[in-house]
Amino acid sequence: MQVADLARLSTRMFKTNPLRTWLTILGMGVGTGAVVVLVGLGFGLQQIILEQIVFGDSLLSLGVSATGARNLSITDEVIKSFEENEYIEDAAPLARFPALVTYKGLTGNVFLQGAEPAYLRYAGITASAGTVFGEEDIGSANEVMLSPAVLKLFGAEDPKAFIGQEVSFRLLIPAEDGSDAINEVNIEKKYIVKGITKEEGVLNALVMLPELRNYVGIEEYDRAQVKVVSNEFLDATEEALIKLGYRVTALSKTVEQASKIFQGIQATLAVFGGIALVVSAIGMFNTMTVTLLERTKEIGIMRTLGASPSDVKLLFISESVVVGFLGGLSGVLMGITLGFVVNFMLNFAASQFGGQAVKLFAFPMWFLTFISLFSACVGYLTGIFPASRAAALNPLDAIRYE
Repeated sequence: MQVADLARLSTRMFKTNPLRTWLTILGMGVGTGAVVVLVGLGFGLQQIILEQIVFGDSLLSLGVSATGARNLSITDEVIKSFEENEYIEDAAPLARFPALVTYKGLTGNVFLQGAEPAYLRYAGITASAGTVFGEEDIGSANEVMLSPAVLKLFGAEDPKAFIGQEVSFRLLIPAEDGSDAINEVNIEKKYIVKGITKEEGVLNALVMLPELRNYVGIEEYDRAQVKVVSNEFLDATEEALIKLGYRVTALSKTVEQASKIFQGIQATLAVFGGIALVVSAIGMFNTMTVTLLERTKEIGIMRTLGASPSDVKLLFISESVVVGFLGGLSGVLMGITLGFVVNFMLNFAASQFGGQAVKLFAFPMWFLTFISLFSACVGYLTGIFPASRAAALNPLDAIRYE
């Protein structure tokens, strides 16, 4: 049988039984759409979480802090020793002191941090509003970044509206004689809020490290971020730092663990969607069986005119593949449409109530292509049995069938 004849005959059901054919495609589409929506939800949730992490330098960095054991501390000499390691490209420290922050007469407790732009890149610190300190801001003397918890301290709900506001600080420095006394260092200037970080749950304010040095002597740092030369040296560098007694955290490990968790979530959601797909496949199998019974006499005539059993089998399989593939395409369209509507409604609500826009459903192109081809395979599988029965019919019995 020629390809052109096969294509014409396998699509003839759209003319002879259009309603039943489109209902079968729609049923297949509903099952496929359920898979698309549920797995798309998994991809969307994964994207929302991983978007909070800056890729690039942050995935090649390690967070290092002293554990208190072995009397370890992070000083300028230690930072220099880190940079001398052949596997470490750079090291950036962070200093932190308790402080009081004042905004429009209201005062609260925070930690005032000092760091350079390299630390922010390596630690993956980003801004939900405003901008992050860059290399051009190293000499900045009147700008500060705040965490969202600091805004809540003052009853502010809109991070964007807080950009450009002025705050002041008073440092609380422990006395050098070892007593419980606290020395208060009043910083006689106003700082303009440059950005709001995404560090939820912490009361942090961040200025450039040189600016912080103007008001307090920094002998020890709270922590440091070291950038490793290459991904292949991450584990070796981490083990070496741990052996020295430091506490080490790796953002790449967090990303890897999060990805594994979401792969499990996506698989679970796919199973629930697959149940709907199986139900649709059963309906499609039933339709193909009914079609076989209705066309038994037609099959007998085709065999009498010279069509071989393989031609009849190929015809039925082609019809089921076409229905399955079109069902997959319709399911993809339904899933994308539903996801787009939900994303639009959520973002509209977020814009109305001052929230952050999110993309709850995400549909990678490779996944949509896979699900369309998979639907065609499901159509093929549901058509094998009816096609085999059709090919095995005796031509004379088929002609006499009523």
